Amino acid sequence: MKLKHFNLSLGTQIMKAFSEESRIRIMHLLFRNKELCISDIELILDFTQTKTSRHLIYLKNAGLVTSRKVDQWTFYSIKEGVLGFIEVLFNYLEKDPMLVQDQSIFETLYNNRELALCKLEARKWR
Repeated sequence: MKLKHFNLSLGTQIMKAFSEESRIRIMHLLFRNKELCISDIELILDFTQTKTSRHLIYLKNAGLVTSRKVDQWTFYSIKEGVLGFIEVLFNYLEKDPMLVQDQSIFETLYNNRELALCKLEARKWR
Protein backbone atom coordinates (compact mmCIF):
# COMPACT_ATOMS: atom_id res chain seq x y z
CA MET A 1 0.00 0.00 0.00
CA LYS A 2 1.35 3.43 -0.91
CA LEU A 3 1.06 6.65 1.02
CA LYS A 4 -2.15 8.08 -0.46
CA HIS A 5 -2.56 11.48 1.12
CA PHE A 6 0.88 12.96 1.51
CA ASN A 7 0.68 16.64 2.38
CA LEU A 8 2.63 19.27 4.26
CA SER A 9 1.09 18.32 7.60
CA LEU A 10 1.95 14.62 7.27
CA GLY A 11 5.39 15.44 5.92
CA THR A 12 6.03 17.67 8.93
CA GLN A 13 4.95 14.89 11.33
CA ILE A 14 7.30 12.42 9.66
CA MET A 15 10.23 14.84 9.65
CA LYS A 16 9.67 15.71 13.32
CA ALA A 17 9.59 12.00 14.16
CA PHE A 18 12.91 11.60 12.36
CA SER A 19 14.46 14.61 14.09
CA GLU A 20 15.58 12.45 17.02
CA GLU A 21 18.40 9.91 16.59
CA SER A 22 16.77 7.44 18.99
CA ARG A 23 13.57 7.35 16.93
CA ILE A 24 15.55 6.84 13.71
CA ARG A 25 17.32 3.88 15.31
CA ILE A 26 14.00 2.40 16.49
CA MET A 27 12.41 2.90 13.06
CA HIS A 28 15.41 1.29 11.37
CA LEU A 29 15.13 -1.80 13.57
CA LEU A 30 11.41 -2.03 12.86
CA PHE A 31 12.01 -1.54 9.14
CA ARG A 32 14.68 -4.24 8.96
CA ASN A 33 13.00 -6.77 11.28
CA LYS A 34 9.28 -6.13 10.65
CA GLU A 35 8.13 -6.33 14.29
CA LEU A 36 9.73 -6.03 17.73
CA CYS A 37 8.56 -5.77 21.31
CA ILE A 38 9.68 -3.03 23.69
CA SER A 39 12.03 -5.30 25.62
CA ASP A 40 13.85 -6.30 22.41
CA ILE A 41 14.33 -2.66 21.44
CA GLU A 42 15.53 -1.78 24.95
CA LEU A 43 18.09 -4.56 24.90
CA ILE A 44 19.41 -3.83 21.41
CA LEU A 45 19.70 -0.06 21.84
CA ASP A 46 20.57 -0.14 25.56
CA PHE A 47 17.68 2.23 26.35
CA THR A 48 15.55 2.30 29.47
CA GLN A 49 11.97 1.07 29.27
CA THR A 50 10.76 4.64 29.83
CA LYS A 51 12.84 6.09 27.01
CA THR A 52 11.84 3.32 24.62
CA SER A 53 8.14 3.65 25.43
CA ARG A 54 8.23 7.43 25.11
CA HIS A 55 9.76 7.25 21.63
CA LEU A 56 7.40 4.50 20.50
CA ILE A 57 4.40 6.52 21.68
CA TYR A 58 5.73 9.52 19.74
CA LEU A 59 6.10 7.39 16.60
CA LYS A 60 2.63 5.93 17.08
CA ASN A 61 1.08 9.39 17.53
CA ALA A 62 2.89 10.55 14.38
CA GLY A 63 1.13 7.76 12.49
CA LEU A 64 4.30 5.82 11.66
CA VAL A 65 3.95 2.68 13.76
CA THR A 66 1.19 0.40 14.90
CA SER A 67 1.07 -2.02 17.81
CA ARG A 68 -0.57 -5.28 18.76
CA LYS A 69 -0.86 -6.94 22.16
CA VAL A 70 -0.07 -10.59 22.83
CA ASP A 71 -0.59 -11.41 26.50
CA GLN A 72 1.65 -8.94 28.39
CA TRP A 73 3.77 -8.16 25.30
CA THR A 74 3.23 -5.25 22.94
CA PHE A 75 4.72 -5.66 19.48
CA TYR A 76 5.41 -2.66 17.24
CA SER A 77 5.70 -2.49 13.47
CA ILE A 78 5.75 0.21 10.80
CA LYS A 79 2.37 1.07 9.34
CA GLU A 80 2.00 -0.35 5.87
CA GLY A 81 0.86 2.99 4.45
CA VAL A 82 4.17 4.71 5.21
CA LEU A 83 6.48 1.76 4.53
CA GLY A 84 7.43 2.92 1.02
CA PHE A 85 8.34 6.40 2.23
CA ILE A 86 10.36 4.98 5.14
CA GLU A 87 12.15 2.61 2.75
CA VAL A 88 13.33 5.55 0.64
CA LEU A 89 14.72 7.30 3.73
CA PHE A 90 16.58 4.21 4.92
CA ASN A 91 18.08 3.59 1.48
CA TYR A 92 20.14 6.72 2.14
CA LEU A 93 21.17 5.53 5.60
CA GLU A 94 21.81 1.85 4.89
CA LYS A 95 25.56 2.03 5.61
CA ASP A 96 25.41 4.24 8.68
CA PRO A 97 27.77 2.62 11.23
CA MET A 98 25.39 2.99 14.19
CA LEU A 99 22.43 1.49 12.31
CA VAL A 100 24.60 -1.37 11.04
CA GLN A 101 25.78 -2.03 14.60
CA ASP A 102 22.20 -2.00 15.92
CA GLN A 103 21.21 -4.60 13.33
CA SER A 104 24.26 -6.70 14.15
CA ILE A 105 23.29 -6.69 17.84
CA PHE A 106 19.75 -7.73 16.88
CA GLU A 107 21.06 -10.63 14.80
CA THR A 108 23.35 -11.79 17.60
CA LEU A 109 20.54 -11.65 20.15
CA TYR A 110 18.14 -13.37 17.77
CA ASN A 111 20.62 -16.17 17.06
CA ASN A 112 21.27 -16.61 20.79
CA ARG A 113 17.52 -16.72 21.42
CA GLU A 114 17.18 -19.46 18.80
CA LEU A 115 20.03 -21.38 20.43
CA ALA A 116 18.39 -21.03 23.85
CA LEU A 117 15.06 -22.27 22.46
CA CYS A 118 16.78 -25.32 20.95
CA LYS A 119 18.43 -26.09 24.28
CA LEU A 120 15.08 -25.82 26.09
CA GLU A 121 13.45 -28.14 23.56
CA ALA A 122 16.29 -30.65 23.95
CA ARG A 123 15.79 -30.69 27.74
CA LYS A 124 12.14 -31.62 27.32
CA TRP A 125 13.10 -34.85 25.58
CA ARG A 126 15.66 -36.03 28.15
